[in-house]
Amino acid sequence: MFTGLIEEIGRVDAVEERPAGRRLWIAGRRVLEGARVGDSFAVDGCCLTAIAVEPTRFAADVVAESLRRTTIGAWSAGHAINLERPLRLDQRLGGHLVQGHVDGVGEVLEVSPEGESRRVAFALPPPLARFVAEKGSLAVDGVSMTVTRAGGGSCEVAYVPHTLAATVAGSYAPGRKVNLEVDLLARYLARLLDEAGVTGRTA
Repeated sequence: MFTGLIEEIGRVDAVEERPAGRRLWIAGRRVLEGARVGDSFAVDGCCLTAIAVEPTRFAADVVAESLRRTTIGAWSAGHAINLERPLRLDQRLGGHLVQGHVDGVGEVLEVSPEGESRRVAFALPPPLARFVAEKGSLAVDGVSMTVTRAGGGSCEVAYVPHTLAATVAGSYAPGRKVNLEVDLLARYLARLLDEAGVTGRTA
């Protein structure tokens, strides 16, 4: 479990093809302090398990299913990524609960500067639109964000200068693909309503 508060921007150091998927070598510094084989990391919102740890990078295997369902399939050496270590029980929850289980891939539609901040609009995969609501939470490439507008198959969030500088969001441009994870509570509430036969309005 993660918080959606990014600790550092890392980079893909190397990509190795494997029979069942790919092995990624991820370069970072802060998140590797005290890291061990078996530790989990949120990498652009995808929960990956370290199978090897070196002083400045770690390796993780990614199966074909994850390559298809996330943006990982398009990554190559040098690609910048958001990195976060798992939430500790003695840690303050400053963002929202993020599992690291990507629900779908969205696309940047528009980037609108507002002073030093930016509003960014995203196209949502149709199955996810019902889970995204104004003032609700959404993890975008692993970053905990508050939705400022939702409807019509898209949503909008506002990035403050700190988030733009501390995450890969500062490089967003129209056409960019992003990993999306909807709010855990929204997902389970929808499941309960579906099982009860209650039909909710979709965006």
